Amino acid sequence: MGMEGVYKLYFGESNLPTPEFIKRAAQKAMADGYTYYTANAGLPSLRNALARYYAELHEVELDPSREIAVTASGVQALSLAIRCMLDPGDEGIVLTPAWPNGAAIMQMSHATPREIPHILEGGRYAIDFDALEKAVTPRTRILLYTSPSNPLGWVAGSTDQDRLLDFARRHHLWLVADEVYERLFYPALAEPLKKGSPAGSAPSILRKATRDDAVVVIQSFSKAYCMTGWRLGWLVGRKDLVARASQLNEFMVSCASGFSQRAGETALLWGEQILREMVCRLRENRDFCLSVLGKIPGVTVPVPDGAFYLFARIEGANDSFDFSKRLLMESKVGLAPGVAFGAGGEGSVRICYASDRPVLEEAMARIKLFMESR
Repeated sequence: MGMEGVYKLYFGESNLPTPEFIKRAAQKAMADGYTYYTANAGLPSLRNALARYYAELHEVELDPSREIAVTASGVQALSLAIRCMLDPGDEGIVLTPAWPNGAAIMQMSHATPREIPHILEGGRYAIDFDALEKAVTPRTRILLYTSPSNPLGWVAGSTDQDRLLDFARRHHLWLVADEVYERLFYPALAEPLKKGSPAGSAPSILRKATRDDAVVVIQSFSKAYCMTGWRLGWLVGRKDLVARASQLNEFMVSCASGFSQRAGETALLWGEQILREMVCRLRENRDFCLSVLGKIPGVTVPVPDGAFYLFARIEGANDSFDFSKRLLMESKVGLAPGVAFGAGGEGSVRICYASDRPVLEEAMARIKLFMESR
């Protein structure tokens, strides 16, 4: 962090600032008096806006007063959900490689995470359902997965969702879907977008689940609206879980800030055009990086369908931390070592391509030169 001139592709956020119209909405909300506590579950107006969001984007009807809770970030939504589901001594299954916070929250709840790595099939990541079946014990309570995935970019398709729901129902588990990256979805661009239409989305598990299923979706404003520093998220789930999570919110953060929530409403209302432009830019960045990495001997990169990461497997890099450190010190390119993302991550590195093209061009050139000189 103290080095100068580093090409920082290890961060999990876009380099784009929060759009001006969202910042102006927060300023207006402060002037209008939204500087006090809100309800633990969030402003009713934001929960209503989120219900409209799901109706328009996913054709899912939600009760905003009982099935949605606003949180102070996506990670806080994840913490609320997991802490409501696990007792000390319980176990949770996590599909990995994955953002490590989910497994860490399970450990903070005095429960044990069991990591099941994705497998490669036909050059793409897939779920190892046989390994999932073997991982279930009498103490297993939840299954956590991320779609689109950080760090893989993998997206759960319709068949995947059906099988995950069936698995959770048969074993009486909570199914927790981290869908924070759902709007960063590239196959959605295959067809031209109509003027004013939503910018597309990865399929939500809520389209498949009934409102009585033990399913919780974790969400955030951070990625789609470039609001990482605002700490604003939400969760959608069964009414009993949302009620308990709203109560627990009191003892963790009380509530998300009122002016941030009002800014979130504005993001939902007016953010589609900027989101469309950002996703087009990210897809171009992805394709550029793939074109360079695909020509480097010893580098294998499954094509991601979502998020803004490439998870590149490096031949012979049995210690991804050491590889990343050497790349940093010798070439001043910062990547995230795959070992940080749990089982199945070793031997790979995560590359965030949500940066300016000149940065990516120089970083890719340096990675290519470093690999060729090994």
